[in-house]
This record gives sequence, C-alpha cells and structure tokens, in this order.
Amino acid sequence: MTGDRPPALPARPLSIIETSRGLHTASAPPPRPLRPVLNTNYPHETGATNLAAQKRVASTPTVQAPPTIPRLNGRSMTLGLDRPPPRAPNDLRTPMTPSTPIEPRPLDLQASVPARADTSAPVIAAYPDTSRTNRRKPYISKGVHEIATLYDSRVFDVCGGLVCTTGTYTRTWSVQDGELLMSLAMSEGMKGTAVMFRPGENVDEEGKRVWIGTNTGELLEADILTQSIMINKPNAHGRYEIIKIYRHFNELWTLDESGTLHVWGPDEKGVPSLATGPTQTFRLPRGHMFSMVVGNELWHATGKEIRVFLPTVDGRTQFQVLIRPLVQDTAGDVTSGTIVASQPDRVYFGHSDGKVSVYSRKDYLCLGVMNVSQYKINSLAGVGRYMWAGFNTGKMSVFDMEQTPWALKKDWQAHKNPVVRVVVDRSSFYKLDRCQVVSLGADNMLRTWDGLLQEDWLESEMKRKDIEYCSFEKIKALVLTWNAGASTPHSLRYSESDATFIRDLLQSSDSPDIIVFGFQELVDLEDKTATAKRFLKPKKKEGSDQERMSHQYRDWRNFLAQCLDDYMSSGGLYHILHTAPLVGLFTCIFVKADLRERISNLSSAEVKRGMGGLHGNKGAIVVRFMVDDTSLCFINCHLAAGQTSANARHNDIAAILEAPLLPPERDPAARIDSFVGGGDGSLILDHELCLVNGDLNYRIDTMSRDTVVAAVKAGNLAKLLERDQLLVARRRNPAFKLRAFEELPITFAPTYKYDVGTDNYDTSDKRRSPAWCDRLLYRCGSGRGRVEQVDYRRHEVRVSDHRPVSGRFRFEVKRISAKKRAVAWMECQQRWEDVRRDGGGEKMYYLTKIIGYDKNTAQKLINDRASR
Repeated sequence: MTGDRPPALPARPLSIIETSRGLHTASAPPPRPLRPVLNTNYPHETGATNLAAQKRVASTPTVQAPPTIPRLNGRSMTLGLDRPPPRAPNDLRTPMTPSTPIEPRPLDLQASVPARADTSAPVIAAYPDTSRTNRRKPYISKGVHEIATLYDSRVFDVCGGLVCTTGTYTRTWSVQDGELLMSLAMSEGMKGTAVMFRPGENVDEEGKRVWIGTNTGELLEADILTQSIMINKPNAHGRYEIIKIYRHFNELWTLDESGTLHVWGPDEKGVPSLATGPTQTFRLPRGHMFSMVVGNELWHATGKEIRVFLPTVDGRTQFQVLIRPLVQDTAGDVTSGTIVASQPDRVYFGHSDGKVSVYSRKDYLCLGVMNVSQYKINSLAGVGRYMWAGFNTGKMSVFDMEQTPWALKKDWQAHKNPVVRVVVDRSSFYKLDRCQVVSLGADNMLRTWDGLLQEDWLESEMKRKDIEYCSFEKIKALVLTWNAGASTPHSLRYSESDATFIRDLLQSSDSPDIIVFGFQELVDLEDKTATAKRFLKPKKKEGSDQERMSHQYRDWRNFLAQCLDDYMSSGGLYHILHTAPLVGLFTCIFVKADLRERISNLSSAEVKRGMGGLHGNKGAIVVRFMVDDTSLCFINCHLAAGQTSANARHNDIAAILEAPLLPPERDPAARIDSFVGGGDGSLILDHELCLVNGDLNYRIDTMSRDTVVAAVKAGNLAKLLERDQLLVARRRNPAFKLRAFEELPITFAPTYKYDVGTDNYDTSDKRRSPAWCDRLLYRCGSGRGRVEQVDYRRHEVRVSDHRPVSGRFRFEVKRISAKKRAVAWMECQQRWEDVRRDGGGEKMYYLTKIIGYDKNTAQKLINDRASR
C-alpha cells in the first residue's frame, strides 16, 4: 500500500466531559466544529443541580468505566454544565431540548413531540406509477453477480469487496471474483444468528474481522485472512439468542431475544473488543421484529409499535426518547426500514401489508403511509435518492419518491424465493469505486446489483436527447374492436344501418395510415359441439395463410379489403399487412402503400387462455412491427367471461402481457433506440407504442341489472364508471397490468349485452347486467405525447349482442440519424463518467456518517485516494 496511513478512527465522545481535564488532540484527526446536543440559548436553565435530576429510563449500566478516548464526530460533546432538566411526563421533547441530538435546530422547529403518534396519518391510496417501469435486471458491470452460499443462511453483511454470511457456517467471499476466503463450521447445536464487520483502526483496516452472534448467546470475533476465531465471549448474552448486531461509528451494539442491548465501546486502539465486557447495557422490549440505527438513535419495532432509544457509552443520557410508541393503525406489522441519504430528515418503515410509513426525525410525527404493494415487504434499502425494496415474492423494486404517488422505477424477479434482506454497501464507492447493493434470498443465493443503475441512466438519457438525433413524423391510425357474435359480412345486409357501418366508419376516419380491425367471436363459441370439434380435431398440415384460414376469416378479410377499395380509394391504396386468426379472434391490419416500405420486423404471436391455457376460445393475438425506428404492438384480446370472474380476467391480461412471445432484439443499441423499459422486444410492454383492444369482459360491480339500466337511461354514466371493474382495478390493484395503459374517458353507454337486432339490454332468462366490455387502451412507453387519441366512440350495429367500439389515434414515429446518434451516445458516456465519479456524495457519506471522520479529514482521504 502506498501513501500515508489513514487517520485512526475517531472515538465517540462521552456525554459528560470533565471540564477540568483537557482534550488530547495530538493523535486525533483534525477536530470538527462541535454540534451541541442541547439548546444553549437558556443559560439560566443549566447547572450542576440538573445532573441529579436527569434520569435514564429502563437502562442498566454496567459498573465498568467507559473509555476515556473522546470522539470528534457522531454524538457531539456535551459539557457537564449543560445537562437538560428532567422531561415532563407527557412531553418528550420540550422546546428547550431538541428532539434529535443529530443537529441543532432553529427555535421554530423545536416543537413538542406527542406522546403517541397520530394513528390516523394520511394514507396515500394511489399505488406507485408503473407507466415508466424498467424490467432490466441491474447487473453489476464488474465482479461476480451471484454467489451460492450452499447452506441455509438468513443473515449477512457486506464491506467493500467482501460479503459474509452466517448460520451453521460462517463464510466470507470476494464479490470481485467469487473466491471463498473464509469458511468456519459452527460447533454442534450452535449457529450464527447475527453478523457484522468489526470497525477497523482506520478506514483501510475495515473489513478484516467480523463479529458473529450465536443462538447460544456467545459472541465470536473471526479474522478473515487467517480463517480463525481470534477471541470469543461465552455467555455474552447469557443463553439468549443474539438477534442483531449494529454498527454505530466505532462501536458495536448487540441485541438478544430477551431485549438486552449491549454497547461495546472502543478500546485503546479505537475499536470494540470482546476482551472486556460491554461498556453499557440497556433493556429493550421483547418481541423484536425490526430495528435500525438512525443517527445516534435506535428505532426498535415490535408488531406495529415503533420505539426510539438513545444508547450511549456512558449511560448518563436518558435512554428512552419517547414515552409511548409510534403506531400506525392503518398499516400492518413493521418488517423493515431504512433512511435515504437524499432525505436525511425522514425514516421509512416497510410493513407486512405492503405499505410504507414515513416518519420525521425532527418531531417523530408520521408524515404519511404509502400504498406500495399488495405483498409483504421483507427489506428496504436507501440508495442515493431511490428506495430499494425486497418482497416476499422474490421480486425487488426501486422507487422514486420525488413525486406523489411514488414512481416504480424498476421491478424484476431477483430470487426464486422470498427476498430475505437487501443491503446497500456504503463502503463500495470509496473502496471499489462503484455502488453495490447485495440481496440474499431464501434460495440461499447472494446477488450483487448496480446501485447506480448505469444502464437505466444511459437509456433514459438517450431517450431524453432523442430530439438531437431523430426526426419525427405523425401518422394516423384507426382501430376497431368488435365482438361480432359469429356474424358474417352477409349478416350486415339485413339492416340498412348495419349495412352502412363499415362505409361510414372508413369515410369518417380521415384517411388513416394504419387500420386495425380486431374481432372476437367470429365463430359461435356458444356452440359446444363445434367448439369441441375445433379443440379435439388434429391440426392440418402447415400451408399458406389462405389454406389455413377458415372461410369465416377469409370472408371478413376479403370484405374489408373490398370496402377499402370502394370507399378509401381517393386517400391512397391500402395493402394487407397481416392477418391472424385464433378460434374466434381475428386481427386484420391494413397500411397505406407509401407506409408499407417503411415497415420492418413484422411478427405475430398468440396466447391461449381458455381451458387452462390449452384452448384459444379466450386469449389474444399479438402483432408487432417497426415503422422506421419506432416499435408498435397491437393486442387483440378476449378475456374470461362472467360477472364474478374479474380475477380471472386480471390473470389473463397478466399472462398475455408478461409472456415472452416475440423474437428478441439482439443488438444492444437497437434495444435502446426502439424499445423501452430495459426490454428487448420479446414482451408486449417492451414496445414504444402499444394498443390493447378487445372484449375485455370487465363488468359493473355491486349494482343490480335494473339499477344499471336505469342509470344508463338517465345518462348517469359517472355513477356506473365508479364501479367499472377495470377502472377500479387500475385505482386499487398495484399488480393490475393495465395500470400501465391509458384510456380516453368513456362517454358512451355500455356496449354489452343487447338483445340481437334491438336496442334493448338483455331480456333473456339470464338478464345480464350492461357493461363496458369492449375497450381500447393505449400505452406510450417512450414519453407522454407520442400517442394522441382523437376520439373514442361506439357504433350502432345490431347484428351482434355487442356494439363495436372504435378510436382514431395519432402516433409519433421517429427516424434515427446514425451519425448524430453516435455523437449523442458519446456525450452520454462522458456525462455518465462525471456522474459516477461524483457519486452523489456517497464517499463523503461513508467516511463521515459510517466511519466517523470530520469532513476535512474525509475530503483529504478522498483526494489522496483519487490521486493514487
């Protein structure tokens, strides 16, 4: 190692420093400005008499004298004459005593803290915005991504290039090459239940030794290089299982299941040692579920209750900060928590019901409760300005909290089993020049992720700059969806209004560049005999499209082509781009002749959802293609029927949107240019412009048929739309995949179900309730404004029990200049290097908030390391 030896780790100051004894500053790092804990604006309230009055709650200090090495960081020095008066019984933090010892606050912020948090804090009912979610897994660019622990491991810690797990074994690996550096087997009946890297004498000594807590109450200190136990402390916690080890600067705190908290202060070398007993001992409530160190405080959760404590090495500061716990009745049990560096005055807690509560560090009030997921949150981690979450489903998500509701920035399947814990390695920026996030799953896999989200940043930046290297053009599209109820083109001739339907539709369409016809039930799905024959008979040998297409589909295709020739000839010639049948579903796409030569990468797929995915009576046809350098995807759906089958419909649309149906794009540059959300084009949501049409079969809930019919006749559509299953799911169900889509407000009457040939809603024995089954929804993944829906209307065609629905759209498509793109890409790379080197202050945060150096010393270390 070259260069000067880093400064020794500063010691935490005593809460009381004798004024008669001077500080020895010769061997200490440069001092920092003192940050007094107490308000010194009231000198008349200080004095030695207050020392006797000050009383610590529920703590049992040991007889062992605290260390005499003062620290120049962390909890600031408090002079003996500045002891606060006793707290009033019902007021935890008086205006004369700041409610947090981290920073002094102005008088206007020093408010009294309520004895119990408001249990009805505002709940943000809206779930995070998923319209810009990125699905690409944030693999780290250097080092190994995955390490198998090969045993049942539930706890771990990470420090720079090392990650350590414990259980029946304690093992340490290098995250840079995956090498197993240490493996220690526990004795029979013993297993590790907590682990933490011990602070080093200076920052370069970090990560050389680990403390291990066991189920028998023993503490062990292991040296990684020699793979040996250097010292142990039998019965450090009696026979109680040690459940947590916390780091607070150069102290370690250990907590057991009985609620005993030991504070292990630094020895003469400035590091905690097991050679002597704990510096201080406190008592916490039993029933621990989650806890974490926030500044100098310990936030401790049991069930829904959160308590705040203030452990100290001398035991003379009141231990219990709040008389009563913080509780949010609207959220489940506390399961996790974190702080976010960009919002230092807030503390976040995850709950078993998928909510996140937010508390203020200044006055301990709950600022709100966010709906984040329907699944249990197992772990939270603050990374830069984002929050990472690990769920019981094995998924991980990244949330951007700068908007309300929050935005779901990333979402991916990180583990096959539940995510046990997610840890952001604060030391990695300083030690490895990167930001790594490590997750442990119940599948006993450690995985390392890129905390800076480099690939996402580059993709977003390129899309933000696309106006610099792209030319844009508006094209027009017409989309029709219709459940035709086994109608044929010939059926339209029986009524004059039906006969002119297609003509009127086309002539009022403003000569679109793309026309999409999406039909459902072109064959009679209620004919059980015919349906069984289609399902059971063997498929014919592959042949041309014409040979494979049944006469119903051929008749419609030919009829539509003839209508375009007859009624749209003045607007230009149309070509059939693609036709695709699936039992009753039929998609037929026409494009103008001058657009056809600009179309590439045409492909289609089908998803069968009937009879457990075996039959195509329900499902979807997916067609995608490129116009210039813009990807478009059209989905024609027929989802599960039935008033009470909303969940089955949710499952159908999820299966359709999540299936890797289409050929992936192999070129990384083309992925960034023409697809979104980190996708490769294999999924529907990877495409820049998506449009879903079909008989989605969503109904109106909690209203009788007669009530619905009366509301329709009265024109009270708003009352019905409040109970529309699709719209309700978009508001309340964060897992609902159509939340990523938009729909123009519905202003027309329900399109289902009519008596055929009439304008009367169903009067059969079943008397089905009217509903908006037939819908058009769109998604623009590349930025708002690239899709514009001009109209959304129904058509009065009585040959079916459904009314057709159409919409006119304007799509903005782009053409990329390769030369200009290369310049933009180079600029993005250069800007990324600037962002990466800056690191958002992560190096400074690590050296000051974790290690404990003052800012001047930390900056000198950063500069010295950069010059090597």
